[in-house]
Amino acid sequence: MLKHRLLAPRPPILLGFGGLLAFLHYNDERRAVKIGKDSYTGSDTAVAPIIGGPFTLVNSENQIVNEQDFLGNWVLLYFGYTSSPDIGPDQVRIMAKVIDTLEAKKNLKVLPVFVTIDPQRDTPAQLRAYLKEFDPRIVGLGGPVSAVRQMAQEYRVYFKKVEEEGDDYLVESSHSMYLIDPKMKVVRCFGVEYNAEQLSKEILKELKKHQVNA
Repeated sequence: MLKHRLLAPRPPILLGFGGLLAFLHYNDERRAVKIGKDSYTGSDTAVAPIIGGPFTLVNSENQIVNEQDFLGNWVLLYFGYTSSPDIGPDQVRIMAKVIDTLEAKKNLKVLPVFVTIDPQRDTPAQLRAYLKEFDPRIVGLGGPVSAVRQMAQEYRVYFKKVEEEGDDYLVESSHSMYLIDPKMKVVRCFGVEYNAEQLSKEILKELKKHQVNA
């Protein structure tokens, strides 16, 4: 079970120009495609770039959480927003059905987590009310725009605000859904082509692989 705990806000880090350049260089290096030796041929092979990383956000109970709070859980992570008119609600329904299927039929628990890409409108109260309509087990995360953007960047999630009339707008996004293992490492990324039954089967395969290799 996810342990909710209130963490003290971290003090801001002040970087000089040289420190900022060093940080950006480190971040680029960490994200770069790495080259390693193939264990069979000994030749250089490309290793996929890192997906995922540290984050600090606010949950729907208005508590500060980070990636450490999710350790020990299998997580199904989705990036969306509560005002999404079509694909978003469909994906959240699929997420709810998947976790229900895995728990009811296979006795396997996967923690569903919804990260808003529209934190300006999706307050903790809004997230809580929205997700309760689908499944109260879904954990909602939001927070400052900068923190959400950082996490989206870590997970290679595309999103862009599309202006409409007045203050109303939509958000284009990649609708990415991730399966994350208990060490907070991304195992699979799923697109909108999966329905609930297909997604349940694919997640079950990954959990079985983990049990065999454990």
